[in-house]
Amino acid sequence: MRFSTIAALLSIAASVVAAPAPQGASTEDAEAPAAPAAPAAPGAASLQDVATTGYATMNGGTTGGKGGKVVQVSTWAALQSAVQGDAPAIVVVSGSLRPTSSGKKGAALKIGSNKTIVGKDNKAVIMGGGLSMKGVKNVIIRNLTIQKVLAPTDAIGIQDTTNVWVDHVDLSSDMTHDKDYYDGLLDITHAGDFVTVSNSYLHDHYKASLVGHSDSNGAEDRGHLRVTYHNNYWKNLNSRGPSLRFGTGHVYNNYYENMNDAINTRQNAQVLVQSNVFVGSSKPLYNQDGGKATQMDNNLGSAKTANVAAAALKEMPYKSTILPAVGVKAAVVGQAGATLTF
Repeated sequence: MRFSTIAALLSIAASVVAAPAPQGASTEDAEAPAAPAAPAAPGAASLQDVATTGYATMNGGTTGGKGGKVVQVSTWAALQSAVQGDAPAIVVVSGSLRPTSSGKKGAALKIGSNKTIVGKDNKAVIMGGGLSMKGVKNVIIRNLTIQKVLAPTDAIGIQDTTNVWVDHVDLSSDMTHDKDYYDGLLDITHAGDFVTVSNSYLHDHYKASLVGHSDSNGAEDRGHLRVTYHNNYWKNLNSRGPSLRFGTGHVYNNYYENMNDAINTRQNAQVLVQSNVFVGSSKPLYNQDGGKATQMDNNLGSAKTANVAAAALKEMPYKSTILPAVGVKAAVVGQAGATLTF
């Protein structure tokens, strides 16, 4: 091919690259067609995988149970036994699990440090029981479906815990009960830190994901609560997509569908909101009590603009591969959730 032809092609390609949208602007209509090149469907994954994106790559990284023994479980009791202690272990869950007795409260399964917990395939389901981390470190949770965990237990709860990677999970309840019948789908509290939530499907619930549980907990939370959310599908939710207090968030390449209040930054939280798409959201991004956000290339749908105080946060302390907003739907819908096999 002649050099002049190559140069012409490069010039054409460069001319179709969109410029970043101004602060608070909607880059295009939310129903516009996605980029033509859709990513390959998810599939086989390795039990030895470690976190490669977001805050979970920092502070020494998140390796879970890499190198530890592999344990196959198919009952709640076996899962409970396999995740105890701090020795590295990889726990593979098969079939449908249900707590033997939780009464009127959701059962909470406590996870020790240095654990990887994965669903073998999309049939690995926990019904009515939540996964709880408190005062531990280095945990990976992938490819699990967790449903209808009664309050006060969260589907996944992360307290005073560092280095957690939550990936390809499917979390839900229902919208037929009142908002306090269930608790959070994925809550990060009490100075939890260095967490990445990726490729996950959160749906049919009132209170999705909370970062920082109280306005009065700043003494413990300041300097912590660093969380990345990317490539997640948020659908049929009322609020907290996520709601952040005190900490630092990076929210990119998420797809929101029918979520009333999505991203809420409050109590001086700083959030970088990049290349997300919102369909049917009345408040895609808003702030309270000194919360701030930096907005880049977001499609806010019918909301058009989000008037939020600008954060000083312009970049993250790690590298990310970020799609433009036009490609987010194809990259997320049908890809997020428990779509892996081990």
